[in-house]
Amino acid sequence: MAQGTLYPDLIESKSVTGSQTSKIKSHHNVGGLPKKMKLKLVEPLKYLFKDEVRKLGLELGLSHEIISRHPFPGPGLAIRMPGIITKEKIKILKEADNYYIKSLKENNLYDKIWQAYAALLPVKTVGVMGDNRTYEYLCLLRAITSEDGMTADFFQFNKSFMQSISNQIVNNIRGINRVVYDITSKPPSTIELE
Repeated sequence: MAQGTLYPDLIESKSVTGSQTSKIKSHHNVGGLPKKMKLKLVEPLKYLFKDEVRKLGLELGLSHEIISRHPFPGPGLAIRMPGIITKEKIKILKEADNYYIKSLKENNLYDKIWQAYAALLPVKTVGVMGDNRTYEYLCLLRAITSEDGMTADFFQFNKSFMQSISNQIVNNIRGINRVVYDITSKPPSTIELE
């Protein structure tokens, strides 16, 4: 079984050198497979950082679209949806992320950002749609700049972009009535929520 494990995954999940380290992330698919799976694990990139993987992709002649694609967590959207996972919440999150990433590309921002995503927080808030009260989920947007994923800073959008994407998400997705932007760097936070 092939996995896209990178060096930061190893560093954040277990000691690479045998030294005492703190396990930061538990969701990275690091540490092998259960014996009952009877598969061999292949991780050809596990000692490379993302910027090195991108350079390797250029050397191999891969397309810009493949090379510049933002990282996506191995466990999928569950990492971006703390709490109980339902089909309804998955649908809402996919729609929000689609609007966000599409808007980044349309505004020529996607390639300026190392990783961006929408997350659905397990919090509902009161809002107003027309003359009606709503009680729906809060959507968190995250966009960071980084070289290697070990440290990161938030991307500074202009106000008009943030207003536009917030309006698109709230006005087009039933289930979200509030959008917030995460401006926390790494450290102290991590790139993904879980």
